[in-house]
Amino acid sequence: MSRETFAFTSSTLRALRLQRERLEWEDRRRALSRQCLMRRFPLATSSSLLPKPARRPRYCRDPAVHNVLYTGDLQTIKNIFKDEAVANVIVETVSEELIWSAELGLWVLSPQKKHTSPLRIAAARGYRDCVKHLILQGAEVDAVVGGKAALHDSCIHQRAECTQLLLNYGANANVLSEEGLAPLHLCTSPETLRCAELLLEHGALVNLSTRDRRMTPLHVAAEHGLEAHLQLYLCYGAALAHRNREGETALNAACASADKPTDAERYYRVIPNAPGPVILCQLNMSNSSPVGY
Repeated sequence: MSRETFAFTSSTLRALRLQRERLEWEDRRRALSRQCLMRRFPLATSSSLLPKPARRPRYCRDPAVHNVLYTGDLQTIKNIFKDEAVANVIVETVSEELIWSAELGLWVLSPQKKHTSPLRIAAARGYRDCVKHLILQGAEVDAVVGGKAALHDSCIHQRAECTQLLLNYGANANVLSEEGLAPLHLCTSPETLRCAELLLEHGALVNLSTRDRRMTPLHVAAEHGLEAHLQLYLCYGAALAHRNREGETALNAACASADKPTDAERYYRVIPNAPGPVILCQLNMSNSSPVGY
């Protein structure tokens, strides 16, 4: 018998054969199980659930396209923006701005690039049909381009119809700008009341603070003397005792913004549930804190 061979007994050969058959049977069982799983849950193994590669940003610098967007030419917009890639282009404009040059010791003109999106432009100008078309073509409703999302612009410019449309199509009512502001923080005029109502109806957080100053919507409304906004926020549970980064409550903010006694009364009377004694505002530029008597 050579060194390369080994004599197996019949029982050993039978055991090896049975082991191989069991392994083959186990492989067939696993393959069948995978097939059944794919038939029952086809989406579980679908490539559609795989993460999509990051879209490479595309820029639009064509003044003619810019003009179509800014004028709200719906028919031309439909002809240009026909798919998701085009609906999400970044609109880039370049303007000359005066900046101080320390080296030259004088003001010089310097080109400054500004970015926005087709959806932001349409929402800011109240072009509801254009907003709807862009969304249906795949425009991302929460995309933050140039520092803001479309919902920020619709609230800044009091476009309640566009605000409602964006929210109906899934826009996040608490989307933050690059400066850390939510749309509710940008409702700073009486005309934005309807926008604020829509945001709260769609889940906006009434006590959400800004990133830098820690201002809540109640602080913002108090600073601008917006009685209806304050009453709305209080109905949704706004915290009267919340303090911003400077340690001010909404009442402090109201007092700091009131320059006349009549203004102070208007700022104060929107807080009917303020605890403690009667509070008066010292209308002194050096001391804007409320004083109890």
